[in-house]
Amino acid sequence: MNKSRHVSETPATQFLKQHKIAFDEYPYEYLDHGGAAEAARQLGVDPHVVAKTLIMEDEHTHPLIVLMHGDCEVSTKNLARQIGAKKIAPCSPDIAQKHSGYQVGGTSPFGTRKKMPVWVEASLLDYPVIYLNGGRRGYMISVPSASLVALLAAQPVHVNLPKA
Repeated sequence: MNKSRHVSETPATQFLKQHKIAFDEYPYEYLDHGGAAEAARQLGVDPHVVAKTLIMEDEHTHPLIVLMHGDCEVSTKNLARQIGAKKIAPCSPDIAQKHSGYQVGGTSPFGTRKKMPVWVEASLLDYPVIYLNGGRRGYMISVPSASLVALLAAQPVHVNLPKA
């Protein structure tokens, strides 16, 4: 962990420490609607190696997490087909916060309030290290991509669409 830039703990960092997963911290200036692209710009990294954490739900309103490249969108139709659902849609911000325990713009897949299935764009796993939100707006962490599968049982899917 990068001690010189330490930020107070979040449920995500507590979860990672509990599971003995090394991570580095990267505070940045949060901008409304800046998203993963803005975080990547401020950190000086390729937005393709930054994972955004999206809380979605199926046709039965069962929540799930989707991890996607910061410079891509999720094909909800392809996701539904691949996971055997009829329909997948993003949750409203209030519902997403209720499920995850995190404020939208600061959602991490680690240490969520409710245990949810995790789906990860398969090509994110090609990178040895990825950047994702550490559980607070303006706070990114980097972790080994393998930790997504090991700790979250993340299932790979092929659902990325380049941003228009």
